[in-house]
Amino acid sequence: MTSQAADRPETVGASRRSKLTREREQEFFDAVIEQIRECGYDAVTMDGVATSTRCSKSTLYRQWKTKPRFVAAALRSRRRVRFAGIDTGSLAEDLRQAARAVGEWSGRDHRLVQALGHAVMEDKELAQALREALVEPEIAAIEEILRRGVERGEIAADHPALPYVPAQMFGVLRARPMLEGQDADPDYLLKFVEAAVLPSLGLT
Repeated sequence: MTSQAADRPETVGASRRSKLTREREQEFFDAVIEQIRECGYDAVTMDGVATSTRCSKSTLYRQWKTKPRFVAAALRSRRRVRFAGIDTGSLAEDLRQAARAVGEWSGRDHRLVQALGHAVMEDKELAQALREALVEPEIAAIEEILRRGVERGEIAADHPALPYVPAQMFGVLRARPMLEGQDADPDYLLKFVEAAVLPSLGLT
């Protein structure tokens, strides 16, 4: 949908926000994210989501007013840290475990980012929601892994490579599909960490 006005009931502005259960709200969010992956952002409409979730289009508009707001809310609902619980007592092993975790979901998240492509460039709220959902939590988790390594004395706090580890880990996720036409799967990410990330930190 390229025009929000063309897909919005005139009465929405006067409608009051209705209450939904958390489960029902998540059902809407899951549906719109899955449709974006399958069809691309522009092809997804509030009508389509309403049909797939068996609700009225006016329900969606009462809650979120526009498609960009709806999608932004859906993205934020998926905010989670996939590295939770990684703490082996070794910086090198933590980074290996993180690589495996990143590889497990890289394909789906990369397809979602691709599907949102142009829309994210045009809508700041959508772009920020994407960062909050898929980028910032993971960067914070990597930084926490590095911080623990510093505290254990495995690496100096002023090591010049430390600030670039998140860019290495997440940059390769975007780079491999463009350069090689393949997702950065767990095996690839693990080999990348062994060959590039650990040596840059002076670890084996």
